[in-house]
Amino acid sequence: MTGGRRPLSVASTIPPCPQLQRRYYEVDTTPATPPPPSRVRSAIKFGAFGLLFAGLGFVAAASPLFTGLWDVTRRRSDEDSLNGYIPQHDEAKAVDEFIKTHPLSTELRKSPAMSESRPHMRLPEILRRHNLTGGTLLGPGRITVPPFCWTEESGKSLVSISHLGTDMCGHPGIVHGGLLATILDEGLARCCFGALPHNVGVTAKLEIDYKRPVHAGTYVVLRARTLKVEGRKAWVEGQLETLATEGEEPVLLAQATALFVSPRFASVIAKLNAAS
Repeated sequence: MTGGRRPLSVASTIPPCPQLQRRYYEVDTTPATPPPPSRVRSAIKFGAFGLLFAGLGFVAAASPLFTGLWDVTRRRSDEDSLNGYIPQHDEAKAVDEFIKTHPLSTELRKSPAMSESRPHMRLPEILRRHNLTGGTLLGPGRITVPPFCWTEESGKSLVSISHLGTDMCGHPGIVHGGLLATILDEGLARCCFGALPHNVGVTAKLEIDYKRPVHAGTYVVLRARTLKVEGRKAWVEGQLETLATEGEEPVLLAQATALFVSPRFASVIAKLNAAS
């Protein structure tokens, strides 16, 4: 060295290399907290589940209603009505078989002018259970089986056979006169239905002349014929008599005359009664 100058250190004159510098950063290792769910999204989710379960509940609850509506709107033929009743009790089975095979039934069944049916069995079940003669009064001890009925076309005449049980009495052992009036009212009305608009009418007048007491447990025959039809009105006469066995003559029990009118809302009644 010369001039008394201190030698320079190479290391001290070279600036530090940025690539060689160490830098330290703090890294947060705590798991990230998810953002709170949206209230709108939660409401939509719960609403969807609510609608789903409400819909399932409605379907389960309404299924009998759908079945009932289908039953009401389904039209039943005479053949359907004949096949629609199956007796469940021994008394009903015996009565049903007796009427089916009776000579009068066989004779009426052969007539081409008469149509056989069981009118009450044409009613939908949902309506029949609330019907007086087709539901409330039908069964062993009462009107034992649904009556058999033969009607002539165009509402000209009618014959029906019923069995009146032991639980329909007014005086002991005697069938209540009110039941006989009901049977006459329904039978005479059904006789003229075919001659009235929409095949239905309501009772305007009914007169009954009781001839003899009807003993409980009796088979009865209703015979009716339409006398006159004018527009919405029909006049009918009929009678109740015993179902005679071979070699016997029928006994006259009651006679009746009636006036029936087809109401202006007859089309609605006809639909509810399934054109019975």
